[in-house]
This record gives sequence, C-alpha cells and structure tokens, in this order.
Amino acid sequence: MSKILLLSPHTDDVELGCGGSVAKFIEQGHEVLWIAFSVAEDSLPADLPKDTLAREFEKVIDRYGLKPNDREILGFRVRHMSEYRQDVLDHLVKVRSEYEPDIVIGPSLHDYHQDHQVVANEMIRAFKTTSSIISYELPWNNVRFDSQLFISLDEGHLQKKWEALQEYRSQMLRSRGYFDREFIFGTARMHGVQCGEKYAEAFEVIRWRL
Repeated sequence: MSKILLLSPHTDDVELGCGGSVAKFIEQGHEVLWIAFSVAEDSLPADLPKDTLAREFEKVIDRYGLKPNDREILGFRVRHMSEYRQDVLDHLVKVRSEYEPDIVIGPSLHDYHQDHQVVANEMIRAFKTTSSIISYELPWNNVRFDSQLFISLDEGHLQKKWEALQEYRSQMLRSRGYFDREFIFGTARMHGVQCGEKYAEAFEVIRWRL
C-alpha cells in the first residue's frame, strides 16, 4: 500500500485531472491525503455564499469515501498564490515531514494558470528527493503535455469521477465544457487507445523512485 498525496490548487483540479485514478487508488486500498489550496471565494458569482466551493469539496471527498483527516482545505486567495509562494512551500515541507508520501500528484509545469504554476513548482521543490512526483493533465490549461505515464481505468472509476464532479453545482451552472460527461469519458477513451486499454488518465513523470 502506498501513501499518495493529491495537490489541488483549487477545489476541483484533482477531480478533473485524475478523479478516475483517485477512485482506483482508494479501491486498491492506498492511503490518500487530499489538499485544496484555495476555495476560490473571489471567483464565485456574487449571489453565491463565499463558502460554496468549500462545502462542495467536502461533499466530493465524502463521495469518494475518504475520512475527515484525509483532507485539508487551505485559505490561499485565488489568482494570488504567487504572493504566498513561500507559505505554499513551507506547508508542503511540513506535510512532507508529517505524512511522508510515496507518491505526490499535482498540476503540470506546463499549466499556464498562475496558481497551478506555483503549486507545481513548490511541489517539486518540496518532494524532489523524497517522493515520486507525477502531474495530471488539464487540457484547457496546458500549452503542452507529455503523456509519459498512463493509469488504466474501468467504467466504474470514470463513473465515480463523473458523480463526484456533479457535486460542484456552482461550476456546472457556468456551462464549462470540461465538466461535460462526453468530454470526460472521451478524453479517458483517447488515453486508453494510447496505452492499449479501454480508458486511462495520462500523467507527466517528474520523478519516479523505485
């Protein structure tokens, strides 16, 4: 059994990037710690409560069957994470010491969202000598993506991902294409074809320790 650390700059990034793989990890009995760095209060429509995404994230975690101590919600301000780069690193170093993950999964260095770049860079600084590090794909943010590792999935894993994403009612209302079921299953099917499976999610390998 491995200890897996999931890094989500915003509450929905891990689910979108590797939610099927998360379902598989949990099914296989791996230990998971899931950290969301921002609940993006400033990006919500004015008529929604500021804690909307935090509450939705909690429902997602519960849907995956994780316990309260398997999650952390931090309070970094959306689109301003670069101002708190050292705080992000300090927290990751603390997690490294206390949790000692075998595998760390976070955003890609090729992701152009400013908050994702901060988490990606500090993830590598914190864990480059202690853990295997891989990055998930968010195609709408990636200027490039090197699909070096594939995790094969079955339809049940993808269904769990899809059901979890349904908890983000605030995002579904905004008609974002990457919350579309056809997109989620279609992308997984494409990666499945790439690796000889029916479905898969793709990752970049930053470090892999054997």
